Amino acid sequence: MPSAPSSTAHLSLRTPLWAVRIRRADGEIAGAGVLLSRDRVLTCAHVVTPGEPVTAEFVGAAGGRAPGGRVPAVTARVDEGAYVPEALDADQDPRGDVALLRLDRPRPAREPVTLHRLSAPNRTVRMYGFPHEYNGGVWFRATIVGGWGRDGQVQLVPATPGEAAAPGCSGAGVVDDRTGAVIGIVLTSVADRLGNAFSSMSPAETIVQHLPQVAAWTRGRTAVDDRLRSRTGSDEGRPPLDQPFALRLAAWLRGDGDQVRISVVRPGDRIRAETLRRAITLADRELRTADSVGQASLEAPGTVPSAGGHDLALDVTGATAADTAERVAERMGLWQHPAGPAVERIRTGGAALTLVVVGVDQAADPPALLDLLAVLRRGGSRLLLVFREPGPLYERARAELVDARDRERRERLVARLRELTGPLAASLGDAMATVRSDDPRAVHDALYRAGLALHLLTGTQQPRARSGPGAAGAPAAPAPSPAPPADPPSPTAPAREPAARPLSAPAVPTAPAGPAGPVASSPPAGPAAPAQAPTAAPASSAPVDLAAYERLADRLETRLRAAADRLDALRRRRAELAGRLDGYHALHRSLTEGAEDLDVDALHRRAHRLLRTRPCDVPAAEEAVAAYTELVERADSSRRDRPPRDGRGREHPAGDRPTRDRHGQPARHEQPAQPGPSAQPAQPAQPAEPVWPGHPAGDRQRQREGGDAPS
Repeated sequence: MPSAPSSTAHLSLRTPLWAVRIRRADGEIAGAGVLLSRDRVLTCAHVVTPGEPVTAEFVGAAGGRAPGGRVPAVTARVDEGAYVPEALDADQDPRGDVALLRLDRPRPAREPVTLHRLSAPNRTVRMYGFPHEYNGGVWFRATIVGGWGRDGQVQLVPATPGEAAAPGCSGAGVVDDRTGAVIGIVLTSVADRLGNAFSSMSPAETIVQHLPQVAAWTRGRTAVDDRLRSRTGSDEGRPPLDQPFALRLAAWLRGDGDQVRISVVRPGDRIRAETLRRAITLADRELRTADSVGQASLEAPGTVPSAGGHDLALDVTGATAADTAERVAERMGLWQHPAGPAVERIRTGGAALTLVVVGVDQAADPPALLDLLAVLRRGGSRLLLVFREPGPLYERARAELVDARDRERRERLVARLRELTGPLAASLGDAMATVRSDDPRAVHDALYRAGLALHLLTGTQQPRARSGPGAAGAPAAPAPSPAPPADPPSPTAPAREPAARPLSAPAVPTAPAGPAGPVASSPPAGPAAPAQAPTAAPASSAPVDLAAYERLADRLETRLRAAADRLDALRRRRAELAGRLDGYHALHRSLTEGAEDLDVDALHRRAHRLLRTRPCDVPAAEEAVAAYTELVERADSSRRDRPPRDGRGREHPAGDRPTRDRHGQPARHEQPAQPGPSAQPAQPAQPAEPVWPGHPAGDRQRQREGGDAPS
């Protein structure tokens, strides 16, 4: 195993030496390229035109990096037989769009880089392109998310919206973050109607498929062992197709089906063996060709797998588990610490791939190989395992790799349903006891179905049925079934739930209808405890469709979480209304100075009663609070407009009217002064002393008033 690639694009902040900026004859930047050898540049076909020269500029070279230095430039042309234009197949999927340029003068030997074959899924990558705003070059980050079309291209999703590949990036080299290896080139970028931007990449294997001469500058072993390759381009000597087997293989290689699939291909079964080789070959990006796909598609619809359907296909006949682990680690790009065991690098590497292993029971050490496959399964890899004979190893593989995964998957599903029918149900019960739900029946139905699904998966006590045949008032229990519970029948009991009944799981169902009509079952006395985790009975051994149960759990969780969000919003609104009512009540008391106002008080009592009722009808309480606050605001407005009066009920003169604040009280700067503790009380006015005629005081008073004194 190679300890490291011989030539990689080491990750750094510097402009890579192999990065090429391509200009047309008019000086416009046409795109980017990758220097594969001293005189060959790989780019996109739509960037160049055969027969027309372009200028290849090496922006990472010594002269281009120097301040004010001149960027080295070399004239280049499309190499003969190395131009595959972009085309659309019968399904309108793009294919091709790669070209190889020949330079007029070779570059220094330290500048080129080689391509590397690596498994593609979920790798974080970066690319160096030349958009118009950054024509000196800039890095873009992205993640490989999956295949694109039937040509073996893959989809790139930018790390941020601003890092979507722009014009000037076509042909840019894509660098794997983990290894620093160049694993392909950017083809194009697309933005959909919703504004989502993504790009496509042609990986090394797809490039070699279209340009076989590029294999000379590509490192890493091919993905398919020689013994597993099919002669799909020729009919001579090829046995007929096992169509049912081909359909199952194509579906699994397209990503349908279980994580681990186990098959048997007996020695001497040429038809089944060739069907397997055909599927493996057509699913490989490098071996798949337009001719092979076209011929295979004529045989049987649905038997052609997706390009890139697997990342590695191994014939492990006679191979040790250590050799197989090294091959898998190499394909994953786990070159770090080559002295350590490959299985440990796989266990801690965090990488996953789609792996086909043929001849599991004919390996040098099959039990050790099964241990390695178990590590891969736990790491998320998809596995297609082919045995030569059914036997103890086959049964062990099924038990450890298929059944064990189903048990783990089932346990996760049960834990999820217990969360829905336990803590979430209790939270919903508390919320529905506080505020009235807009659709309580839907909540109870969802919890009932979750409880029923939990019963069917665990074999615990069956919840009572909501409706069904039987005597009136006698709940009927449906028989357990491996299928998930379907949509429940419409309940016959009224939809109104008891006001103080919290939810539990499964919800207490309505009793079935009797001859005289629906009979409602009585709610439990007092608060019902949340459902406990069922542990009484083991799960049924009957096979179940776990995918259907998972879809059901997805739907129920979505509905219940949405109901919980709506109830939380209603509870917050109820608290807001209570605070608003208290504030306006204080305002009203200040306006009336405690006087009784029957109309306003009646509205206040109604709003207060609606807010305190459990469960609270929040829309009705909102209307009542709005009616009360509107009346208080009108009273406040009319009091503001009415002329103020003094203590005897007389209006103040216009100039003497005291200003009031918004509560109708005298403004702070005009509040009457309050006597302090040391202030002297005002003295009462003394009555005037009577004055009779001839009294000296009377004469003096008349003189002050201008009258004459008596003679």
